[in-house]
Amino acid sequence: MLIIGAALVIFGPKRLPEIGRGLGRTVKEFKNGLDDSEKNKKE
Repeated sequence: MLIIGAALVIFGPKRLPEIGRGLGRTVKEFKNGLDDSEKNKKE
């Protein structure tokens, strides 16, 4: 909660959804990369 509050103060309420979407995409890409590397190890 403290991190979310700090982000809200630093970036403001208007930019927070945009930053959240970007972070979500980054995490998704990272997980996809990990899954791909695990599949390559098994082959």
